[in-house]
Amino acid sequence: MQQASPHEERILILAPRGRDAEVMCSVLTRDSGRCEVVHSFAELSAGIEHGAGSAIVAEEALHGIDLAPLHAWLARQEPWSDFPFVILLAKAIGLPQESARGRVEELGNIILLERPLNAQTLRSAANSALRARRRQYQARDLLADRERTAASLQQSQHALLSLNETLESRIEERTRALAQANDRLMNEVIERERVQQAMVQFQKMEAIGRLTGGIAHDFNNLLNVVQGSMDLILLLSKDEVAKGRAEIARRACQRGGKLTSQLLAFARNQNLDLRQSEVEALFDGVRELVATSVGSAIRLHFEVTQPCASVLADANQMEMALLNLAINARDAMDGHGELSFHAGDAAPPDGLLPPGDYVRIAVTDSGQGMTPDVIAKVFEPFFTTKAVGKGTGLGLSQVYGMARQSGGAARILSQPGAGTTVEIWLPAARGLHEPELALPPALPEVRQGARILIVEDDNFVRESMVSSLEAFGHVVTQAPDGEAGLRELHRARPDLIITDYLMPGITGAELMLRAREVFPGIPMIIATGYADMHAIDEVLGNDILLRKPFQLAELAVSVERALERAAQ
Repeated sequence: MQQASPHEERILILAPRGRDAEVMCSVLTRDSGRCEVVHSFAELSAGIEHGAGSAIVAEEALHGIDLAPLHAWLARQEPWSDFPFVILLAKAIGLPQESARGRVEELGNIILLERPLNAQTLRSAANSALRARRRQYQARDLLADRERTAASLQQSQHALLSLNETLESRIEERTRALAQANDRLMNEVIERERVQQAMVQFQKMEAIGRLTGGIAHDFNNLLNVVQGSMDLILLLSKDEVAKGRAEIARRACQRGGKLTSQLLAFARNQNLDLRQSEVEALFDGVRELVATSVGSAIRLHFEVTQPCASVLADANQMEMALLNLAINARDAMDGHGELSFHAGDAAPPDGLLPPGDYVRIAVTDSGQGMTPDVIAKVFEPFFTTKAVGKGTGLGLSQVYGMARQSGGAARILSQPGAGTTVEIWLPAARGLHEPELALPPALPEVRQGARILIVEDDNFVRESMVSSLEAFGHVVTQAPDGEAGLRELHRARPDLIITDYLMPGITGAELMLRAREVFPGIPMIIATGYADMHAIDEVLGNDILLRKPFQLAELAVSVERALERAAQ
């Protein structure tokens, strides 16, 4: 606790008559410390405001004086302050004591002394007033300490509140950061699961595609044997009944060829005849056939948004795909509803296709829709929701394979009870040259006596081809695989080689390369129902590709073209 300053403990004395002030100051200085004599009430008021311990005032100094300024200062005192006055009364000046007391009581904390008084009384009164003032100073210092303590506590409290707010803010920021990290992690987990599911689906479709391609290869070999035999019967038989039966079997082989074509389209191992095709022309080509297939109870709508680019597609495969979609939609709607075909330029969804210009062809029905588990399987070959005997399960797989092999994509949008939309995305075609249409093959004028080597691992196919070529008068040798074919090549020195692609040991493409090393310029035909077309394209050159199952006329034309090229 601080001590009061000497300035605050001085005693002010106002006694305007004679030497009273000097005498009292002399008496008090010896006991009470510092005394100061003031000569006017204004000087007294200024000294009190400046700081003093008490004031001794002679009663006559208050006569005729305006006490209002002093009262105002007293009213402004701090709560701890009650300034003490010692008033000296003197009857000798003719003023009644009651009058003087009423005059000075307005000052508040006063001690009244009557004169004459002795020195001891003066000292006692002065010390009493000064002690009271000192206690006030102590109260002031105590209040100040408490205020400083309160201020310090308040600052500490503010600091704690600020620290708490900062801590809460950091906790909120950290919580928010953790929540964001958790959201990112969950999104990454979801995206990873989506990618894994897509990869599993892709791998499954690729595996199914390889299996389907293998099935198509074997099936094409069987069809080739049957069709070749039927063609020989039609060519050589004189029995009209037998020829009629052969024609029926040949047409059945053609239908089987279409099925294998669908399988190969899904497996993406079949060369499509990709040309610039107008979407409106495609719609016009199937409009009547679709109307006949779905029935009159289904309302049809065909719309092409203008402008709409042409597409790069195999027109026949595309028309077959649209017809398959229409028949599926008819079955999904139970023969009643609306079916719309719409085409227009559009940007594919992210991740579906590489950047580029595409045309979206959408087939939408008002049927019962599909569940997600069905959507995940509909593009698989032989998957069908129809009753036994009502469908092959190849329609949508053919759509999928055709779109992928054309450089586009296919997808299904559907919900149970909300209908189905099948989207086919195909590359836009602008400014491409339209090739001339090829005419169907006819039996050529067959030259006699060409030496032909047939390399084919399937015995039935090989025997059928040998019989067909011998019927045209050629001399035919044969080999069951590539190694045997190379040995026979050195022995027989043929004018033409016809080889299968998939064989044990070396493939037909490898056989062609090795044959060219031994006999440069020898013409060759590679006949296949399933092939890695990239590998074949690398070695085919000017030689001929013959797709199984082929007709007798196609085989004869291919042989004559190859021999003519060799002669030229």
